[in-house]
Amino acid sequence: MKSPLVTGQWLEQYLNNDKLILLDASMEKVVGKSPLLYDTFSCIPGAKKLDLENELCDLTSSQTHAFPTAEQFVEIISGLGITQASQVVIYDNQGIYSSPRAWWIFKVMGFDNVYVLDGGLPQWLAEGRATADCFSSTALADSMIAPGREFEANVQDTWVCDSAYLLDKLSDKHLSILDARGAKRFSGEAAEPREGVRSGHIPKSVNLPFSQVLDGHCLKTTEALRQIFAGLTNEQDTQRIFSCGSGITACILILASVEAGYQHNVLYDGSWAQWGRDHKLPIE
Repeated sequence: MKSPLVTGQWLEQYLNNDKLILLDASMEKVVGKSPLLYDTFSCIPGAKKLDLENELCDLTSSQTHAFPTAEQFVEIISGLGITQASQVVIYDNQGIYSSPRAWWIFKVMGFDNVYVLDGGLPQWLAEGRATADCFSSTALADSMIAPGREFEANVQDTWVCDSAYLLDKLSDKHLSILDARGAKRFSGEAAEPREGVRSGHIPKSVNLPFSQVLDGHCLKTTEALRQIFAGLTNEQDTQRIFSCGSGITACILILASVEAGYQHNVLYDGSWAQWGRDHKLPIE
């Protein structure tokens, strides 16, 4: 199975390729780690802004950071000049933080030719590579999009689940639930950052703080990731379901799981912001 990652060296080599679309999926709000702050704005040359907080999410939903609709997705990526022929690379300014969320949205929508830049902007800077001081324009003339090559969503419904599905699966012995939040939030020792959300975790879930799959700004090696998952999951698992605070950092674990060679990965999109708020749902 091909890796979901590309290196800075690879990206630098292909920056001027006509098929490459580079997206910056950085988020304003960073939860679960000390945010990296920058004195001045910079981005990778040619990058376009992908707004996960205000555009690539279903704003009609009461759920925090809800998954976008297929129609939303197609409209947004078409506006970015992305077609079936495009090769998409996504990064963020925290290393690996919000870019896996954008990557998983693309994958769920049936867009397969999409990758995460390992280490993101901080690793790119650490390697001394060139930067720009503004994003590339996303305005496109209709004539620039090749006719018949626009992207049509083919939604992989089984790669995202809701609380009803997860509740029904709690007794399934061939399924692992992994929670990407920090250990104290998982155990209920630390209060939740969102008002009205209970402390604790989903029954049967195990804690894998997202920082544990990272090595500096980058993802850990494939072999290290395999060992981490081997210690927490069952070989006979038919699915791994991933949760976090609001569906963002769970995708870091999904990226790690895919890199480790596992294919049956599911995002519980509502995550603890939804589960912890619903008093009809059990907690530990």
